[in-house]
Amino acid sequence: MPPAADRVPWRWLAAGRASRSLVLVVVFVALLLDNMLLTVVVPIVPTFLYTTEYEGANSSVAPARTEPAPPALKTPPFSSMFSYFDNTTVTVLGSPSATELVNGTEINPPSQPPTTSPPLPSGCPEGEEFLAKENVRVGLLFASKALVQLVVNPSVGLLTNRIGYHIPMFIGFVIMFLSTVMFAFSGTYTLLFIARALQGIGSSFSSVAGLGMLASVYTDDFERGNAMGIALGGLALGVLIGAPFGSIMYEFVGKSSPFLVLAFLALLDGALQLCILQPSKICPESTKGTPVFTLLRDPYILVAAGALCFSNMGVAMLEPTLPIWMMRTMCSPKWQLGMAFLPASISYLIGTNLFGILANKMGRWLCSLIGMAVVGISLLCVPLAKNIYGLIGPNSGLGFAIGMVDSAMMPIMGYLVDLRHTSVYGNVYAIADVAFCMGFAIGPSTGGAIVRAIGFPWLMVIIGVINITYAPLCWCLRNPPAKEEKIAILSQECPMQTKSYTTQKTLRDFPLTDDSDVEAENAE
Repeated sequence: MPPAADRVPWRWLAAGRASRSLVLVVVFVALLLDNMLLTVVVPIVPTFLYTTEYEGANSSVAPARTEPAPPALKTPPFSSMFSYFDNTTVTVLGSPSATELVNGTEINPPSQPPTTSPPLPSGCPEGEEFLAKENVRVGLLFASKALVQLVVNPSVGLLTNRIGYHIPMFIGFVIMFLSTVMFAFSGTYTLLFIARALQGIGSSFSSVAGLGMLASVYTDDFERGNAMGIALGGLALGVLIGAPFGSIMYEFVGKSSPFLVLAFLALLDGALQLCILQPSKICPESTKGTPVFTLLRDPYILVAAGALCFSNMGVAMLEPTLPIWMMRTMCSPKWQLGMAFLPASISYLIGTNLFGILANKMGRWLCSLIGMAVVGISLLCVPLAKNIYGLIGPNSGLGFAIGMVDSAMMPIMGYLVDLRHTSVYGNVYAIADVAFCMGFAIGPSTGGAIVRAIGFPWLMVIIGVINITYAPLCWCLRNPPAKEEKIAILSQECPMQTKSYTTQKTLRDFPLTDDSDVEAENAE
């Protein structure tokens, strides 16, 4: 084979490593797998714990209860009957009638209270008290991922500033693979809890490094908005596929099957990262990033982070509580528990891709404001559903509105850093991921307890009103002021192409030249 033919794959690989589109593909796949694992457990865990703990405990007690003699029936096993033929009393076995004859009179036996509760509708699970307690346990298990991610995110942001995005991205893949395999073979609540917490560590590395990598590669604000919309489409697709895929595979194949499929897909993602990202290569940022605590003091970043937190908290509260509410009120089979989230996932996928482009034209602040209002209204409508078909409308509106908020807020985070701080994105996307995690930590952990205390409908009212109340704050992001001196310093040190933002004062093009001050004075 000629040497030129040997070089073709290496040329393709080198071109791929220089391609922004392939970087976007890597981030898309990583977010897809992370969120498939996030939601695939939603329909599996409640029914798995019910089957293994409640039904398993009752089935082990049931044989012991059948061994003793049966309790007294309404009719005694032996009846006495007086014979007028020879004036004697004869004892007979198992009289078909529930009466006794004494001296020719018919006497009804004393009535016994029923020993069993009225039968439940077909398909409804027993154990109301167990299901009420399970709300809290399942909520804590789901929240463990976000709580761990909340703690790890700031450290990952600092790590990406020092060694770049490639190595943390690959570390995230390794941890995610281990978590998926552990989910497949865990049979107790404790092991499931550990696997979920381990997923939080891997998700922190993947999401912070992935989003930061996109922001550093797509420096133009319009292109960055489109790229973030596509990447969030991977997140949406993972949410879309996860719950229905998990419920169907669990119902018809088994509990381990969906996790083994995800583990195989994770291996393919790892191979893609090895080829494209070169995770052994350390690429620290040339410019020191703004510290996390400085970014947290920026009110505009806090408003954007709050919008991400509260809009996602609604669906986070639904994840542990909606399947159990459906089991108790609708008597839903296993496959419906995951399919209930399908409308929200489809509409989220449409919303993120549609408003990745439209949000820049209509104003991202307006897009997020409308989105949060629709999130609140949709949550208020969820408890009105009487069957799974009644959930289609509220869940569709919820997913579409969250897609509006996410596709608007994620580019705004990078835009605020460009406008007001140093254009290094690891820390700001660590804050964005912390906002996500706070929603997915507070939501499930408090949602289960609130449902047990005051009921599922009131939980939806509380989080719906919170979203509607918070929505007007997005108006603050309409025209955030720029810290021009920081942008000028950054542009002199590291010239790059930037898009001119509309601010209180018109900015000059960068990089600055020696004659720019004279030109500016002449223009004035």
